[in-house]
Amino acid sequence: MNKGILFVLLGAGCFGFTPIFAELGFGYGYSLGQINIVQMAISFLLLWSFTLIKRSSFKGLNKKNILQLMMTGCFIGLTSIFYYGAMQYLPASLAIILMFQFVWIGIILEWIFSKIKPAPVTILSIVIILIGVFFASNIMNGEIQGLPFKGFLFGILSAFTYAGFIFFSGKIAVNVDSWTRTSLMATGSALLVFVVFMREIPTVVPLDGHLLMASAGASLFGAVIPPLFFAVGAPLVPGGIANILTSIELPVAIVSASLILSEAITPLQWLGTAIILAAIVLNELGTNLFKIRKDLKG
Repeated sequence: MNKGILFVLLGAGCFGFTPIFAELGFGYGYSLGQINIVQMAISFLLLWSFTLIKRSSFKGLNKKNILQLMMTGCFIGLTSIFYYGAMQYLPASLAIILMFQFVWIGIILEWIFSKIKPAPVTILSIVIILIGVFFASNIMNGEIQGLPFKGFLFGILSAFTYAGFIFFSGKIAVNVDSWTRTSLMATGSALLVFVVFMREIPTVVPLDGHLLMASAGASLFGAVIPPLFFAVGAPLVPGGIANILTSIELPVAIVSASLILSEAITPLQWLGTAIILAAIVLNELGTNLFKIRKDLKG
């Protein structure tokens, strides 16, 4: 279990560094399309290389679930587009906080599609998360005034698409080898990005060092290393604990935005971030206690 905890923490922590590489790419003057095209191409090549070298099993695949896995991967492509798109208009720390709303959106998706009604403690956690967002967004200091609405729209859309990815990836072809599943999802996300930014493909210079560096960093820390570490660690850790551990992504991303991107993070923003993390812990631990009590009564 200790090994599992370590790998899940490392995987989630790595994902927290992706904003740095996106901002680096924008700083060099590359477009949203160019960064996404190269990132997805690298992710596709690396994941399929690992899958083939590892000789992963293709058992359990059929035309239906191959298509479903690729469509699920489209959510990752959309998340990348919206998440990085938000960073073009907002401070990276605010874009991160908006994207992290996938936590409560995922609970609502479970309610709508799986008919799993949230426990009272879950509803309380959602309210607490929204309070945390109020502080973390720095509304009280007027910091968000004058920021483009498009940035907020992209940020919340990234939360919806990321929640969609998490929801559907846990339901589709779960018996298929994890590396094969991840590679097929990467295929779907790459195809979506290539279609959306088709006109920008000719502008991508394959050996452009700065573009490769920024996109490779986003790819490795966003689409390659986290799935690898999660594939190793997640089966060794109870689901509720794994969800709590993955929340390390939020403080890592905000600390990296502060230290590396030199973004000013106010005490109120840190308070908001702490409230969001506390709400996630409350939801996971509280829901498990609620289930235990219900079982004992039964």
